[in-house]
Amino acid sequence: MTGYKTFGIMADVSRNAVLTPDTMKKFIDAISKMGYNALEIYAEDIYEISGEPFYGYFRGRYTKAELKEFDAYAKGKGVELIPCIQTLGHYTALSRIPKYSSSIIDCYDILLVDEPKTYEFLDKLFATCAECFTSKKINIGMDEAHNVGLGKYLNRHGYVNRFELLNKHLQKVAEIADKYGYKPHMWSDMYFRLANDGVYQKPVTFSKEILDTIPQNIELTYWDYYRSTDWEYDMMMESHQQFNRPLWFAGAGWSWLGITPLNYYTLNTMSYAMRSVRKFGVENVLITVWGDNGGECSYFAMLPSLYAVRQFADGNEDMEKIKEGFKGLFGYEFDDFMLLDTPNFTQKVINDKRCENPSKTIFYQDCFMGYYDKWVETEKIDYAKYAKELKEAGKRVTEYSYLFDALSKLCSVMEIKFDIGVRTRKAYLADDKKALKVLIKDYAKLIERLEEFYTAFKIMWHTEKRPQGFEIQDLRVGGLIKRVEHCKARLEDYLLGKLEKIEELEEEVLDLNLELSILNGGKHADFISRSNV
Repeated sequence: MTGYKTFGIMADVSRNAVLTPDTMKKFIDAISKMGYNALEIYAEDIYEISGEPFYGYFRGRYTKAELKEFDAYAKGKGVELIPCIQTLGHYTALSRIPKYSSSIIDCYDILLVDEPKTYEFLDKLFATCAECFTSKKINIGMDEAHNVGLGKYLNRHGYVNRFELLNKHLQKVAEIADKYGYKPHMWSDMYFRLANDGVYQKPVTFSKEILDTIPQNIELTYWDYYRSTDWEYDMMMESHQQFNRPLWFAGAGWSWLGITPLNYYTLNTMSYAMRSVRKFGVENVLITVWGDNGGECSYFAMLPSLYAVRQFADGNEDMEKIKEGFKGLFGYEFDDFMLLDTPNFTQKVINDKRCENPSKTIFYQDCFMGYYDKWVETEKIDYAKYAKELKEAGKRVTEYSYLFDALSKLCSVMEIKFDIGVRTRKAYLADDKKALKVLIKDYAKLIERLEEFYTAFKIMWHTEKRPQGFEIQDLRVGGLIKRVEHCKARLEDYLLGKLEKIEELEEEVLDLNLELSILNGGKHADFISRSNV
């Protein structure tokens, strides 16, 4: 492996979707074949802790025996299994448990600094990792704790400089890590955010005083998932050099904006990132596959871009050679897998490779209250074509046909759902009763297709993931189906004269994209990617 000590994947199992043991092994097999030598399991509370029965309660947590089994299996495949935990923020699930929220949570999802019970708790986490993993590397998180010190801590101690607070906490975490023989690395963003009014990807010149307070056994990870120029990555690499310690870089396999992967966006951003990694001689690299907001996307849907990124890292940017290598390794066409991206293919995505996800945002958008309908009016997406292409590809990619089936059925839903709100409002405001009668048939067809998608999605989920977490999808998709049924019924009542008007359709639709563009200083705002489901 050219010039790298660690070149791994960080796989999120904390956002409802916990990979089954068989799936975890299959994923280890896949990344090992592609040339990755490490796997970090991002587990906020998804692992068993002795004496803490509510830790990971009803969340599908892994037992100690399972973690040990994964560790041994990975080692046999030449993959180092590295624990990736949290030691400050991102404890959303834990904060809902009274035992923890009343004692060690500061505010929101952030641990309470300077509280002895917090460090007793963290000691248990490290003890479990030391028991279950043979690696002496550990990712301790420490990212995105934007409100550290502003909850219970503020009430008890008053305002304390948050650089000081962060370093004070980190020093204690570092001591616990050292106790168990660990060499920790952490996300670097909090240092930049505290110096940059919350902004991360902007260079900072840190004082010697601050740099000297960072424990010597802590290595920093610069994460960046968004840039499509060399100089932006280079700029931040240079800014990280002042920490004077081995630097880790974490890029992204874009897996967290719905059921649909964004391989195209991964290829675009990570080609530049890997050039910078090579230029600065970074020896430790992670490609993160997050599961934010529900964990709907299969990590196997990311195989083409994960393979390509590993090739980019070694200097191979010849896509034809990469496609040949992928087929030789997996037996399937690279371009067939890339079809999994198509449910998000708007014109801006096709033309500019922008990050957008209408296949989730518009999928869940209300038929009568379309926040994004002004945007929908400007777009034409051939979902019928996408559905057919995915169905045909699924016949060729037999091992993963369930992925193609689910996404094909998603496109069949979107063929009707995408602009049904626009069409409904237009017919209603024109008092076109004939058009509304036709639309009622579309609503009935949409309900049928939603049921078909739900069945395919359920199969996809249970093929790879534990059942805990799918209750969220039941509520989401089930709620959507009931809402579409309700909208259909209201249209029927209107046509029968039982309703004088449909109030939601009377309201003017505003241009949310224009509003966000104004707030963004006149620049394009990729609002569609910010799903709020």
